[in-house]
Amino acid sequence: MALSGAKKDGREVKIYEYLDELRTDLADYISELSEASVKERGVFAIAISGGSLISIIGKLCEAPYSKTVDWSKWYIFWVDERVLAKNHADSNYKLAKDGFLSKVPIVPSHVHSINDTVSAEKAAEDYEFVIRQLVRTRVINVSDVSDCPKFDLILLGMGPDGHIASLFPDHSTLDEKDEWVTFVTDSPKPPPERITFTLPVINSASNVAVVVTGSSKAEAAHLAIDDVGPDYPSLPAKMVQPTKGKLVWYLDNAAASKLDCTKFSD
Repeated sequence: MALSGAKKDGREVKIYEYLDELRTDLADYISELSEASVKERGVFAIAISGGSLISIIGKLCEAPYSKTVDWSKWYIFWVDERVLAKNHADSNYKLAKDGFLSKVPIVPSHVHSINDTVSAEKAAEDYEFVIRQLVRTRVINVSDVSDCPKFDLILLGMGPDGHIASLFPDHSTLDEKDEWVTFVTDSPKPPPERITFTLPVINSASNVAVVVTGSSKAEAAHLAIDDVGPDYPSLPAKMVQPTKGKLVWYLDNAAASKLDCTKFSD
């Protein structure tokens, strides 16, 4: 049974006692968004992260989702990626391919990974160009309040330091307003070279889900979700505030252990 609380700023927070409940509820959520998007637009444009998120969305590879989701209409993107060869053990692409993409019938040409043969700066530039081309053809929708792409769903994890995508605390990339995709050469978490969506792109999505598990992330979840006041640092995860979209947090009990639970009810 999930504890759920609607926040006054439009965020929804869901807390699960068991990880498999979280995985099932998240799979239901993604499949419902996919169905609605395909019905409305004919496609489903989803951007994913790496890490433990992939094993969690792996639930979609199982029945009933493996048979009921219209995989042929999915277009896959990466919110962030390490600038490594696609077959490198630390590649988000490889993680997603091995744990998810190879197990469902997504059209290979609909899977948009980065150019892994160039520098981080050029990879970011190339990836933004690809996204701009797909916005022009409306495979990806466009925001009605900015020129940003409007992904149907952006799926994020969060690190113990409160980073999301490859947007790290106190890093200059948090201030990037003009580019859709930027690059990092000094990531505090290895490997140092990465590309990442910028906050304006993340906050232009129709739907954003942040999935957080484990006690090591409890303090960051508290700082990102609760109203802690101005005396605490504003973590990148707290800056995820969709302009017109919906934001849902999915947490297990361990990650939610420091939240102000007076705000939640069955």
